[in-house]
Amino acid sequence: MHAESIRKPEMMSSVLLDPEMFDLLDKFKVECNLQGMSKSSTTSYASAMRIFMFFLMSKRKTVFEVDKDVLRAYIDYLVNERKISYRTLSYNFSALAAFYEWLLFENKIKENPVQAVRKRYLKRYKNGEGMQQEGRKLISVEEMAMLVRSIVSLQDRAVVVTLAKTGVRRGELISLDVDDIDWQKMSIKLKPTAKRSNRLVFFDEETKQVLMEWMNMRRLYARPDSKALFISHSGGRLNKNHVYDIVVLHAGLVGLHDASSDKLEDHFTPHCCRHWFTTHLRRAGMQREHIQELRGDSRPDAIDIYYHIDPEDLRLAYLAFIPKLGLSSSR
Repeated sequence: MHAESIRKPEMMSSVLLDPEMFDLLDKFKVECNLQGMSKSSTTSYASAMRIFMFFLMSKRKTVFEVDKDVLRAYIDYLVNERKISYRTLSYNFSALAAFYEWLLFENKIKENPVQAVRKRYLKRYKNGEGMQQEGRKLISVEEMAMLVRSIVSLQDRAVVVTLAKTGVRRGELISLDVDDIDWQKMSIKLKPTAKRSNRLVFFDEETKQVLMEWMNMRRLYARPDSKALFISHSGGRLNKNHVYDIVVLHAGLVGLHDASSDKLEDHFTPHCCRHWFTTHLRRAGMQREHIQELRGDSRPDAIDIYYHIDPEDLRLAYLAFIPKLGLSSSR
């Protein structure tokens, strides 16, 4: 969940605003823009900092008086009073860390107080201790079809379809080059990463159609030296923030993503496409081993190293079980 959905602490109505802190917040937003953050991420970081500043004022502290005790109190407030999810807690501390790193760069403080606290305390919440347990949002095949059909931009449509139909991660998606696609075999060779065991994924006729429509449009906008399959406004490679913004924007427009909610199950993000891919293949009856291979999951057992799946068998199984969205040609 993004930070703007966290409500202000109830006691804030009696707190006097500190103009100096909010002047710093305005300057921090400029810094975020200079670093190339998306408008959505900048807004979210600023919202997280605004909540923190109200909390500080309730404690009669300034941003320059923050230490480990103040930060521990803030964690306690967010977790035990606000009952937020780990994802929200982590996002808040990402914003705090960036803010104090900026103050350090500007020589306004001598050290960043957030990093040590973040490292020491957030791990236990990641493991579920003291946090609300929430499920990642899962949409139906019909809802995915509705989402895809609603997208007018050919690239945005291709991004969402590729995420959903191949189950790749955001980082794997943005690293794709045009030459990674084998149009005849309808397969994609992913870049090697530490997280992925199998680099070969497949796509179906629907995905091929969407990707080829985007390829025809891509020629008009990509830089001549760019190999990237998906490109930014400047003609270079798309980044992770762009992919996030694409997914949540279109999901929000059709009512599948609620940025104002603090519940994980109300948010549809790029990783939800991987969740959709996995769940609907399982529901369709695909073998567990085939799903693991398509997902590229690491093999924890030594015996798995000697277990090989024939790529052609995997391709045929994929084509048999991948959900069909009933897509027609682009308008």
